[in-house]
Amino acid sequence: MRKALALLVILLVLSTAGCIGTSTSSSSKASVSSPTSSSAGYITITDTLGRTVKVPANVSRIVAVGPGALRILVYLNATDKVVGIEELEKRYPYGRPYVLAHLELLNLPVIGPGGPGKLPDMEALVKVHPQVIFWVFASKETADEVQEKTGIPVVVLSYGTLENFTDETFFKSLLLAGKILGREERAREIIKFIREQQAYLENLTKGLESPKVYLGGIGYKGAHGITSTSVYYTPFTVLHLDNIASKLTSTNRHGWIQVDKEWLLKEDPDYIFIDEGGLKIILDDYRSNPDFYNSLKAVREGNLYGVLPYNFYNTNIGIAIADTYYIGKVIYPERFKNVNPAEKADEIFTFLVGKPVYRELAKEFGGFGKINLASGNVTYGLPTNP
Repeated sequence: MRKALALLVILLVLSTAGCIGTSTSSSSKASVSSPTSSSAGYITITDTLGRTVKVPANVSRIVAVGPGALRILVYLNATDKVVGIEELEKRYPYGRPYVLAHLELLNLPVIGPGGPGKLPDMEALVKVHPQVIFWVFASKETADEVQEKTGIPVVVLSYGTLENFTDETFFKSLLLAGKILGREERAREIIKFIREQQAYLENLTKGLESPKVYLGGIGYKGAHGITSTSVYYTPFTVLHLDNIASKLTSTNRHGWIQVDKEWLLKEDPDYIFIDEGGLKIILDDYRSNPDFYNSLKAVREGNLYGVLPYNFYNTNIGIAIADTYYIGKVIYPERFKNVNPAEKADEIFTFLVGKPVYRELAKEFGGFGKINLASGNVTYGLPTNP
């Protein structure tokens, strides 16, 4: 009798241990949402909102919710673990290197509409059985609510403000996601890469006398025209350029602001760069108001250039770095004489997302080049090496 009882206890212990952190069915809700602190199948982390979250020690099924969440998972080489994506990611794949490089993600089930402030579809989430939900731009209350309703751990990540590429909040998010996914070494490689890119660009242009520069057409919750700009456009900051908009004040966390055309005429920058997400609006505006544009020195002297839009469902950091190399090439061709901007862009994309996708982006938006407002053309590949 004692032997039979002992055998029964052993079997019960083994069966319980086998359930911890392994089930992906609906029966795993209790073990995911309230594991004991002594459970070897889980680790405890603190996300960017200061929330304490217990996640499985070995994660193989994940989803990304909110602007930029999926990009972080692609950077970490974790696409093999993604089991569902947002409708927005599937409907608008252009403009985002992380999707263009991994079109296989578009075949995954939809877990919600996507977009800032949009909740995922709870039923769709549960159906794909993720072990962790990675979320960007969620409040503590929303993250707690979704975690409670689904029984799936929610880890909130952040991009910070990205006034520079080396944003410590973003780096902490990379390291946190890397720890959960077993990609810590990859996270450190990404951080090292970004730090090195910024340091190189800053050192190459430090102490140089800058012309006056301006960025128009920057996107914010949609496309905008020439008067849409940023008070701290990161490529200008990294290159130590005299951004005429930096004297202005913005209440937006991205530094976005709308200026008056009269102000732009008064400041009259030496170089104007156009975020090509707003190029069509600017070309249409030129046709109805050519005198304004032709009154700008940068337009008259042929110093109007296009750059790729990088504010698309949060910051596409790879595009932002690539834009910086191109802008540096335009302003300081001698300093950047050994840089081919298109090749450098593909080098950056290959490291971050796994494939060279500059040509696809250039086909969609125009690419790096000089803009002719009268013809509407972007002269591809300018400037050339001296």
